[in-house]
Amino acid sequence: MRVLGVDPGLTRCGLGVVDGGSGRVVRPVAVDVVRTPPDLDLAKRLLRISEAAESWMDLHRPDVVAIERVFAQHNVRTAMGTAQAGGVVALAAARRGIPVCFHTPSEVKAAVTGSGSADKVQVTAMVTRILRLDSAPKPADAADALALAICHCWRAPMIERMARAEAAAEQQKRQYQARLAQVRAAKSHTAPVRERQGER
Repeated sequence: MRVLGVDPGLTRCGLGVVDGGSGRVVRPVAVDVVRTPPDLDLAKRLLRISEAAESWMDLHRPDVVAIERVFAQHNVRTAMGTAQAGGVVALAAARRGIPVCFHTPSEVKAAVTGSGSADKVQVTAMVTRILRLDSAPKPADAADALALAICHCWRAPMIERMARAEAAAEQQKRQYQARLAQVRAAKSHTAPVRERQGER
């Protein structure tokens, strides 16, 4: 499975591609950071990020795109920019029919380091070790993108099992509701007959 990990951001958007093998073996393919100047119009910044992501998808042909989920930040403006950057990447993937999966920072940290509260130095060190890189990927956005890709490779089997379980539960629910509707319908048909018998 080939995964494109994306650490979204307007100023720096990390992109990292890895191939997941058997077990927990993960091989690095490519990594880079897309930069856009803060004084550039927002729409043009998003366009640059989108074009870079589309180029990577067409070049590396990932099976899935893993994007960091933005859920809470003290700086609302930064959070909005991060979410917008992630959104244009998700849209680019959807247009190509590539599945998109979102992971929270704590999920990524826990998957890569074993601790959901690990700092960027620890994440970078573990990414370097897991991928057996000669040097640590820089800046941190590049390491974070690779960490996202690694996280998805390792979490994908669990996510798939959960999806199957949810689908099975939903099917059982529909079957139960259908049987319940049949029982109610049968009762509604027999009630008038009993009433007529009572009148006799």
